[in-house]
Amino acid sequence: MKMSLDKYINQIIEGNCVEVMRNFDDEVIDLTVTSPPYDDLRNYKGFVFPFEDIAKELYRITKQGGVVVWVVNDATINGNETGTSFKQALYFQQVGFNLHDTMIFRKINPIPQIYRKRYNNEFEFMFVFSKGTVKTHNPLMVDCLHAGLELNGTTYKNFSKNEQTREKLAKPVKDKKIKGNIWEYVVGKKQEDQEAKGHPAPFPCELVRDHIKSWTNQGDIVFDPMSGSGTVARVAAEMGRQYIGVDISHEYCDIARKRVKLIENAPTLFFVEEPQQNHTEETEEAQPLTARLAAMHSVLRGQERSGQKQ
Repeated sequence: MKMSLDKYINQIIEGNCVEVMRNFDDEVIDLTVTSPPYDDLRNYKGFVFPFEDIAKELYRITKQGGVVVWVVNDATINGNETGTSFKQALYFQQVGFNLHDTMIFRKINPIPQIYRKRYNNEFEFMFVFSKGTVKTHNPLMVDCLHAGLELNGTTYKNFSKNEQTREKLAKPVKDKKIKGNIWEYVVGKKQEDQEAKGHPAPFPCELVRDHIKSWTNQGDIVFDPMSGSGTVARVAAEMGRQYIGVDISHEYCDIARKRVKLIENAPTLFFVEEPQQNHTEETEEAQPLTARLAAMHSVLRGQERSGQKQ
């Protein structure tokens, strides 16, 4: 018998995540961000990891257009990587998810490894799965290196079947562009991340913040079925989203509740999100100021050259 989701909203629940998810109605979760105990690379006190059951339940409870972010890596055994991450990605597709994006979480300060005739591992996969077409995407924007400058180029235009005209292109570079899918973070150094001491593998708050910002809006429900130290719940509370965290470890649930309580009991709780740029049609008024100035400068420079020739 399924219970109302209200019982679980804004709670850290101690228990088996599959059993807890079976109490949820269908299609109630907007975003899941989680990292499973992959390939026994960390000590999770001997708890069993029923991957296939978790994947099936995640598909059932995710809303149409909702997203699951699955942060995972592979062990190397006797010089051979297990490939578990790819096997899991294929299984998510098998149960019905789209593999929307294969992203990379690059660690700026990776743990040095013993040399074994291979390069130091600096990243984990962030598989982004969607149930159907992604409904919400608030793209993160970064500065363009050449903002306001002109890019010289040429193109051919057909004015008739027998004649082609070559025309110069000189469009100013925009101030911002959509961020790429390799995201870099310092691990374990920031104060907000050090709250998670006691857990063997917490991921950075900033990583979770960027995914929540990208795939949800205010008031949406963010879920972590293996919540560990509660990073996802903590950041969701900070950003005005509803959260549900589940973990089988009593110790980790205590850490998670304390971290979330720090946010919920803060005297002032505001998280101001930057307005996202509209990527449909861009009018002249909507163009970045530097780009408009560069365009005007180009026109004036062309008029000046024309006058000199006369």
